[in-house]
Amino acid sequence: MEVNGIAHVMLTVSDFDACLAFYERLLPFLGLRPVFQTEGYFYCVGGRTAIGIQPCDPALGGERFVQRRVGLHHLCLAPVRARTSIGARPCSMNATIVRGPEEGSWAPGYYSVLFEDPDGIRLEVCFVPGAGLLEDGASFNPAAGYATG
Repeated sequence: MEVNGIAHVMLTVSDFDACLAFYERLLPFLGLRPVFQTEGYFYCVGGRTAIGIQPCDPALGGERFVQRRVGLHHLCLAPVRARTSIGARPCSMNATIVRGPEEGSWAPGYYSVLFEDPDGIRLEVCFVPGAGLLEDGASFNPAAGYATG
């Protein structure tokens, strides 16, 4: 068996209205098409994956994402075909930019921007030329980020 992408990722958000406005702009820009939306649920599909958002339990409504808590560290999407467009949408949406756009050591030619949604969930959009880490001789180097947060 071989994985052929990620079927879907569901994000539970505290401020659903603010996050809905954010993801309604971001996900179509990344090539994901809205396929289902109701009060409290938004779901987009594209590029062999889907991303959805739904509100958290009302008792947890005041909480924000904590990157080093058990669970999701960040979500990285690699839809970008050229590094020149990496930071355009997050910057135009006034997203909190954590890092980048910049080169990284994770793979040869890696270029990314790391930013936060309105709940502080960290998202990354990257460009990796060629086969990335699957190139002969390529190696993964987490020293500049994953290992330290």
